[in-house]
Amino acid sequence: MTAAALDEVDFEYATAVAEKAKLLMAQQRVPPTPNNFHTWFKYSLGTSPDLKRAIDILVGNKRKFDTTSGETDLNNVSQQLHTVMASAKQFLTVAIADNRSQIQAMNDVADQTEVGVDPKLLVENLLNELAKTVTRATKLEASFVESTRELDVIRDSLSKSEERARTDALTGLPNRHALDEFFRVAQIAAMEKGEPLSVLLIDIDHFKLFNDNFGHGVGDQVLRLMAKVLRERVREIDLPARYGGEELIAVLPGADLAACAAVAERIRRSISECSITRRSTGEVLPSITVSIGVGEFQMGESMSDLIDRCDRALYLAKGTGRNRVVTENELGLQRAAG
Repeated sequence: MTAAALDEVDFEYATAVAEKAKLLMAQQRVPPTPNNFHTWFKYSLGTSPDLKRAIDILVGNKRKFDTTSGETDLNNVSQQLHTVMASAKQFLTVAIADNRSQIQAMNDVADQTEVGVDPKLLVENLLNELAKTVTRATKLEASFVESTRELDVIRDSLSKSEERARTDALTGLPNRHALDEFFRVAQIAAMEKGEPLSVLLIDIDHFKLFNDNFGHGVGDQVLRLMAKVLRERVREIDLPARYGGEELIAVLPGADLAACAAVAERIRRSISECSITRRSTGEVLPSITVSIGVGEFQMGESMSDLIDRCDRALYLAKGTGRNRVVTENELGLQRAAG
């Protein structure tokens, strides 16, 4: 291929990447500033795994993308690592140079034994060089202990940042990003082992009216209470998560439709029996109820297809009186009756 042809391909490729970047920015409502475009162009190129992962987490979590914030977090970690590695490299360089000097000094002492130098003086010189060796070794060990400590701090910081990116700030439950990851693993395991996998989707009844009457602060309190009940009513192997708005979800590996419906019924009953008190006044508020839709995974289907059935079952529950659990089996009965 000629140079001219190569340039043409590069131009076309760059143009395609730029168009993709602009489209993604528009979809995420990112202001088209030069810095933002530079970041999304790099993201679209796919040459920076760290940047791609950071943006994917933000997008998957449906959070507002802030280019400056994202770049700052990555740059801070990069700068910390650079500082630690530079410090370790510098100390190693000095240690290697010192070691060479020491080897030369030891050789000089050895040479003195061949020219009849006083043995007492030779022993003193040897002890001095050995003392220097111990001092250098102690400093080197201390330097690497400190570097290891700093790397542990950075690793802990990254771990906490990743955990925050996978957790819903209001309820403390896993978020959509964590849900997607968990479902993919559970989906594969269900198909490989031939085991059931079910999902329940929860929505608060008349939640908008509740928010309008008592305020969003009390609404948030209700969501946290629901999250607590959900977390307590599922197993450790299950994943309770916030799906969005006032909707919560749980993925139950190994549970068939009937077992999942039984869990959903316990959750529904527990929530309806909860007493909610306004913290600021001590006022006891009206009881909250939930509607729950339940579906079982069908081999090879996507999570969105399964959740769609759960969602339709959920709205059937709302349409037939609320405060009840409806399974996907009742959707078939409804169609037959229709």
